[in-house]
Amino acid sequence: MTAPVGKITREDTIKMDGADPIAHLRERFELPEGDIYLDGNSLGALPLGVMERLEVAVKKEWGQGLIRSWNDADWYPAPQRAGAAIARILGADDDEVIVCDSISVNLFKLLVGALRMRKDRKIIVSEIGNFPTDVYINQEVADLMGCELRCVMPEEVEAAISAAGDNLAIVQLTHVHYKTGRIYDMQGITKKVQDLGGLVIWDLAHSAGCLPVQLNDCNADFAVGCGYKYLNGGPGAPAFVFVARRHFEAMDQPLRGWHGHAEPFAFTQEYKPHPTIDQMLTGTASQLATLALETALKVFEDVDMNLLRQKNMALGDLFIALVEQELGGMNFELASPKEAEHRGSQVSLIHEEGYAIMQAVIARGIIGDFRAPDILRFGFASPYVRYIDIWDSIAHLRDVMEMREWDQPKFKERRAVT
Repeated sequence: MTAPVGKITREDTIKMDGADPIAHLRERFELPEGDIYLDGNSLGALPLGVMERLEVAVKKEWGQGLIRSWNDADWYPAPQRAGAAIARILGADDDEVIVCDSISVNLFKLLVGALRMRKDRKIIVSEIGNFPTDVYINQEVADLMGCELRCVMPEEVEAAISAAGDNLAIVQLTHVHYKTGRIYDMQGITKKVQDLGGLVIWDLAHSAGCLPVQLNDCNADFAVGCGYKYLNGGPGAPAFVFVARRHFEAMDQPLRGWHGHAEPFAFTQEYKPHPTIDQMLTGTASQLATLALETALKVFEDVDMNLLRQKNMALGDLFIALVEQELGGMNFELASPKEAEHRGSQVSLIHEEGYAIMQAVIARGIIGDFRAPDILRFGFASPYVRYIDIWDSIAHLRDVMEMREWDQPKFKERRAVT
């Protein structure tokens, strides 16, 4: 699906929706009437069935079954089941992904574990502008393990990898940049690092559920990601971690909790890591959150990820075309790559009044978000965002600018979450 040639009309977008092969997926979500939700890259919409699943889990399984439900309701293997569902979306084997903890915790586990696999190497490469949590954890682990963290500009990453040479231990990158949506070449970078003897950890927070990631085809080593963005697992949903099966035996992750033990219910004092992906577990799973994510993932059971990708590329192209057509002279700049193949499932704009503009647009029911210092971020979750939503969003944005609606104190007051 491509944007129409010439001036784009609202009727054009209605026709595009009529030809959309995955339009039916929108019916799988609870969406508030009157809103256009373009923030699935920050918090996914609520899938049908999640509320009902949680009601059963709370009232029946917890309320009546109590502790028996770890067995009777099959609670205990929920992290493995949810991990297998995510693995299928990411091009990994079912037993290479598990749901647990947060990205921060999982990244710490992987960084320390990977450095223990490369004890004679001392350089970690990441990027300036990477998501803050990734940089914080990278730096903490580098200090802890006596390594050097080299953060460079995105265009300098490959040169930094080459420069590290035989001392390269880890490259840690976010596959799709959270602000700009720029995509790294996973396959090419992974090969370059591995040819030098290093290992790569990918952050898939803005990839999982919107791009046809192929971890095993790329020979990826490790990855982390969260469950609450395009995977729609709910606010604060647990994260996931991927370890290629070839690394199971060598992985020595530092947070040795009882659920990662080979025999958790033997309750031995000596730690023996589980031989499978289960070794990445630490403590007891947040069971209600894991069950919610597991249910949300049913949205993807029969979905071709390539179709999702084709649609979010087309939605982004349409958005950019309409920005150029409708918002000329309003001082917006494109922060994302214009070429769809280099852009994730979002488009970001730069404007010096970005925060106030976004608040004014949100007040109209067009929900995106803002990232300091000047980024307006619009995410396109293909299962529920329509082409007509893009048209209507740009029309509202144009009105906000033409009427200077954003130039009000209530829209300039910074709230806790932007």
